[in-house]
Amino acid sequence: MSTPTPPENDPTTDVTTDDRLQDVEGTPHLMTDSAADTERRAGAPTAAGDRWHAALQSIMNGSVLVTVLAVVLALVACGILIALTDPGVQQASGYFFARPADTFRAIGTAVGGSYASLFQGSVVNFGASSFAQAIVPITRSVDYAVPLIAAGLGIALSFRAGLFNIGGQGQILMGAAAAGWVGFAFDLPAVIHIPLTILAGIVGGAVWGGIVGVLKARTGANEVVLTIMLNYVALYLVSYLLRTPGLLQAPGSPNPISPAMKESAVLPQLFGPRYGVDLGFVVAIIAVVVVWWLVNKSSLGFRFRTIGENPRAARVAGMSVPSLTIWVLVISGALVGIAGAYQVQGAVTSGFTSNIDAGIGFDAITVALLGRSKPWGTFWAAILFGVLKNGGYAMQAANGIPIDIVSVIQALIVLFIAAPPLVRAIFRIPQPGARRKASRKSQRKAVAA
Repeated sequence: MSTPTPPENDPTTDVTTDDRLQDVEGTPHLMTDSAADTERRAGAPTAAGDRWHAALQSIMNGSVLVTVLAVVLALVACGILIALTDPGVQQASGYFFARPADTFRAIGTAVGGSYASLFQGSVVNFGASSFAQAIVPITRSVDYAVPLIAAGLGIALSFRAGLFNIGGQGQILMGAAAAGWVGFAFDLPAVIHIPLTILAGIVGGAVWGGIVGVLKARTGANEVVLTIMLNYVALYLVSYLLRTPGLLQAPGSPNPISPAMKESAVLPQLFGPRYGVDLGFVVAIIAVVVVWWLVNKSSLGFRFRTIGENPRAARVAGMSVPSLTIWVLVISGALVGIAGAYQVQGAVTSGFTSNIDAGIGFDAITVALLGRSKPWGTFWAAILFGVLKNGGYAMQAANGIPIDIVSVIQALIVLFIAAPPLVRAIFRIPQPGARRKASRKSQRKAVAA
């Protein structure tokens, strides 16, 4: 028995009358189109607008904008502090209601003059007679930044692996001691002596960081406590070596100071003695590139990041967390050891003391935080700190501003970096994902309708 075929003109079976399957140009599907389908059908201008919108959202939600704004807030806060402590502002504020313009003029002179001196003393001196003389300040700032780059990279690498290496001071001291001994105890050609001295600093820092790694991996001890205590061990050990004839103490000297470095171990200047840039800056850039490749392109870096994100998942994946912990702290200490080598090869070549670390080990923590524990972010954060440190002396000499104001700027930068919601609230920047959630809700409402 066959089923009768309906006539072709029967409206109940004519597919062209089913509006669910219609595709009329310029109008959305009545039941199958979503809000995203409608936007996509609008054509190229909407797609271009979406790309610009996505780019803007990426900038607004990214960490770079928050970092820049944190620096701006720190400068504004320190500007207020400079104005409050300036004698000229205090004098003009005594008759503020009589002549308020005098107070604002005094504030502009104090704050503007201080920051202008900082800029001209650390970046470009517009009052110089030649371009070569004008760029001298930025080269001096780079000189201050080189050890911060190397030490900051070491701290940042440990942060990426979920470890808090607070032992930069001890690792710099041991790196400087090892590099200093190689630098003054041997007579070698410069082409051999310079790399060998840097390698000694790397080994010294790596050994000191490796001690922490072994203790943490084998005993489960907290790396923060270990690194802080080893800072004191390194300080007193280097002090002992500098007081003992035949070890690091200069022959015939009653003071705890080492001999001067041999000329063949001193880092050569890249552009002459007028400028502060030496071979250490090239070494620092190489270190940045190597760490970037290690973290982002190598399987070892992937393992480091994995144990930093989720150690349990790393164990489930078959990774040896104790072994990786040791390697992280060894490499971290090696990078910090480069800063120790630079201190005796570039910064202080006439003999070093137990103060050779110059606070770099702790400043490196700030640099790594400001750089978001990323290699190139750490590089630019170190340059910024070099600018602040170099310009602080110019600001003090020209305007009588205490050099401690630079430390206040650094502390405020860290404060604002540690509180991104505060920075976003001050500048009225939406929190990451807020608009995305709202867009998803609107799309669901459109589909439901």
